[in-house]
Amino acid sequence: MKLAVPTDFDILEALSDGRRNTAVNLSYILDKNRSYINTRLPILADYGLLERVGPAPKSGLYEITEKGVVVTENRDQYRTDGVDFDELVASELRARTDDADE
Repeated sequence: MKLAVPTDFDILEALSDGRRNTAVNLSYILDKNRSYINTRLPILADYGLLERVGPAPKSGLYEITEKGVVVTENRDQYRTDGVDFDELVASELRARTDDADE
């Protein structure tokens, strides 16, 4: 995954409290251009880091996924030499799934 630093991490961090939010609110909270935030949210959803949620199908409301939480928690490893960030995230997700199954 190719993330826009720091904006994508800022978006994930803003949603990491588990609450849902919209591009308008996120652009205000992050003091970023609304249009730019609007372009990043679907990309983060495509990566599985965010999920578009209702109540209306096109409400523009997003929430962070478990994968998004893992990415946020490992932010300091992104772009670290010798670290395959995608594999790190996948491994962490597998470990959490295994722990939940026990």
